[in-house]
Amino acid sequence: MIAELVYLLCALTSIACGVMLFFGYRRTRARFLLWSSLCFLGLMINNVMLFLDKDKFLFANIDLSQTLRGLPALAGLALLMYGLIWDAE
Repeated sequence: MIAELVYLLCALTSIACGVMLFFGYRRTRARFLLWSSLCFLGLMINNVMLFLDKDKFLFANIDLSQTLRGLPALAGLALLMYGLIWDAE
């Protein structure tokens, strides 16, 4: 029960950070904020998938393997690395 609450709080924190970073991007047009907000979106999806898999809330018969759960986080971090490396000025 506590673990599921932690996963949900992590997802809420990730989406809150992502939204604030995106609003900062819209205001200043600093592209690093865009890449960071997309990274947090991937981390939020990862936490939601972890909650759904551990709690068996929606997917009772489907096992979301660790590889499948980690793909959104990997994609988010890859976007952040792309922004850090190739979009640096």
